Amino acid sequence: MGNKNFRYATILALTTAFISGLTNFINKIAVTTVKDPIFFTTLKNSLVAILLIGVLTGLKKWPEIKSLKKNQWLKLFLIGVVGGSLPFALFFIGLSKTSAINAALIHKTLFLWVFVLAIPFLKERVSRWQWIGVGMIFAANLLIGGFIGFKYNLGELMILGATLLWAIENIIAKKALRDLSSSIVASARMTIGSIILIAFLYLKNGIIATPSLNLIQWGWILLTSALLFGYVTTWYAALKRAPTTYVATLLVPATLITNVLSALFITHSFAVRDLISSLLFILGTFIVIIFSKKAADKAFVNPQEKLSSI
Repeated sequence: MGNKNFRYATILALTTAFISGLTNFINKIAVTTVKDPIFFTTLKNSLVAILLIGVLTGLKKWPEIKSLKKNQWLKLFLIGVVGGSLPFALFFIGLSKTSAINAALIHKTLFLWVFVLAIPFLKERVSRWQWIGVGMIFAANLLIGGFIGFKYNLGELMILGATLLWAIENIIAKKALRDLSSSIVASARMTIGSIILIAFLYLKNGIIATPSLNLIQWGWILLTSALLFGYVTTWYAALKRAPTTYVATLLVPATLITNVLSALFITHSFAVRDLISSLLFILGTFIVIIFSKKAADKAFVNPQEKLSSI
């Protein structure tokens, strides 16, 4: 993996982490304001799908889409189902039943499940130093301020289910990104997923609720839609250019952003353990980046495929 390509993937992944941390905090407020979590995520995802279709048009990707093979369409469909529909419904229903911090903690175990799947299925390797960095990041999560323990309720279980599905999606997406552009994969995820969510919403007869939204609710939907658009575009672009385990690990520091926002606006405190947690996040992320870069440079073979092992 070339220096420029690795640096670009790192910037994209850290940008995704920042957006994710901000989104976790804002989504809790937004889903409570809109009230119906399924309707909220369906409308939000549909708006993002429309934006991504516009991006495909602007990038003139339609000839590439027309030339897709059956196995490529199958991967895109699975990404839409496993990543773009069911987990969103599970996550936002779960989020309405638990705290933003607990939701963020559970969601940030995503990288652990990605490791479990990527090592056997994608043949990615993880160095000893990378494991040390990962351990620091995981420990930092356990020290975040405002966390008073898991409730083991339905909301947390639903978020865990969504996280497991997103981990599976990462593996499928990485395989799809070997010969497809990140914009096509992201668009398929949101478009196919939105169609499934709309169908589900229609069966519930909840789709008629659109006209009843007030300006404040529309404001939250538009804001979270913009954040989701930024998330999926930077995430898939990073995943295209770097190993899945590396990109997933760099997403974990998003909890630091959620933690800071929660300390400022909810708990109104930033204790010593919060400082220790922040330092562990920073040090662990630094170690992961440095040693992943060295390992990726050694393992890089095919620059066209942009797929390497750690």
